[in-house]
Amino acid sequence: MKNSNLLTWQAFKSELSKNEALTLQFQYAQDKWVDASYHITEIKQAPIVSVDCGGQMNSWTEIIVQLWEPSQTDDTQAMPVSKALSIIAVVEKVLPLNPLGTVKIEFGNSQFDTRQMYPAAFTVTDGNLVVNLTPDATQCKAIERGGSCGTTASGEECCAPAPSAEKKKVQLVELTTFPGDSCTPGSGCC
Repeated sequence: MKNSNLLTWQAFKSELSKNEALTLQFQYAQDKWVDASYHITEIKQAPIVSVDCGGQMNSWTEIIVQLWEPSQTDDTQAMPVSKALSIIAVVEKVLPLNPLGTVKIEFGNSQFDTRQMYPAAFTVTDGNLVVNLTPDATQCKAIERGGSCGTTASGEECCAPAPSAEKKKVQLVELTTFPGDSCTPGSGCC
């Protein structure tokens, strides 16, 4: 996981702490909001260790905040940021969370398949701290490292390093073939 634009757990908590007096809202798509009656049902820490298609081992940690909409929604105001911070405090008493872990918000309802999304932006509006979510996407780490991806006609390994420019050939000259320029044992040249 090499995307440096992703929010760390430490930065996420900091943003919440700066806005503790506000109400916490989540927008998961254009004009689509997690219902105000949502709960934070759990916070997961997922250490990921993988080997990509180019044979490289990768590791990172994800901190996943799971939101749940109950089937019986009410017209109450969404959760205060202070309550979310108190849930985080309860979790961190039991499970120390990696401050550099990548934050994901896990959510789904009857109109939106459950998925993990990234907090893309925070907006303060009308007494709310709105967390705008953006979908996760797959990636090819070999390409990100400068390799190539795909099947070649010659059957070369997928995601092998990209072929480099052909090396320039240099003509070598035999220096000992020129008369008088050669060095022989005992001649004092070496």
